[in-house]
Amino acid sequence: MMRELIEEVFVETFSDIQLEDAATLDIPAGKLAFSTDTFVVHPLFFPGGDIGHLAVCGTVNDVATAGASPLYLSVGFILEEGFPLEDLKTILTSMAQCAREAGVKIVTGDTKVVDRGAADGIFINTTGVGLIREGVQLSAENCRVGDKILLSGTLGDHGITIVSQREGIGFGTTLKTDAAPLNELVKAVLDAAPETRVFRDPTRGGLASALNEIADASKVSMLVIEDEVPFDQQVQGACEMLGYDVFQVANEGKMVAIVPADQAQVALDAMKGAPYGADAAIIGEVIEGPPGRVSLRNAFGATRIMDTLVGEQLPRIC
Repeated sequence: MMRELIEEVFVETFSDIQLEDAATLDIPAGKLAFSTDTFVVHPLFFPGGDIGHLAVCGTVNDVATAGASPLYLSVGFILEEGFPLEDLKTILTSMAQCAREAGVKIVTGDTKVVDRGAADGIFINTTGVGLIREGVQLSAENCRVGDKILLSGTLGDHGITIVSQREGIGFGTTLKTDAAPLNELVKAVLDAAPETRVFRDPTRGGLASALNEIADASKVSMLVIEDEVPFDQQVQGACEMLGYDVFQVANEGKMVAIVPADQAQVALDAMKGAPYGADAAIIGEVIEGPPGRVSLRNAFGATRIMDTLVGEQLPRIC
């Protein structure tokens, strides 16, 4: 039965997969980026995507943050006994479509079936390999005073979409996940601003946690201007209703870039011209101040600390 499942469902969907114990890869010479992640999001299907789409996007983006062009993915599935075959086919098709969009090949994988009740439908692990372009050395330790902070789009779309579906909250809105492969956006920014310091996708913990991690690594302070941050008004309203800090809500299709001030405008133009970057903005800068501090200045000129998320605001968000 497992052989039939693999041959009739997985191989049928993933045209590049190799039915061997290990895939044979054609890797160009150079430095590689290598990342793995496991996805347990609940619910499995949500507006704008599903667990399969999310799994491919998540690992593609993790590889891309290293300044790499993603090349290959492996996929591992844990299926609960009785999981509907049609749902599995839908998830696999979503993964295959997203992989094609990102220009990566799904080349190897594994499938295990566990007893009913031992898993929540399906869990997915994805591992990605990508080639880092020559001369690129991105690091959270690279930031310098005067650098500009860029954000590729609106905050909190994914997190609020998931919680609204999970809890059955009807906002009367058109909210959907922002999950998307951002490797072309990263490439466009690097083409325009080759001295980019670091990329970071603000997933769990949102923008606040991502910037705090970078500021701490570089021993610098950062200032974010609230009026410059792009928001979806529906997301902002939902956060106010639920008591969430929108800066701490998870994103799955947004990218933060720290770039030198003299390259900020060309980097922004490149981001805006890339897929999924239309709402990009320069939202702040690296400043003199206590190492590791991230501050937010509101429209009234008041400044507060932008704290990293403590604990798990929204469990099983990805």
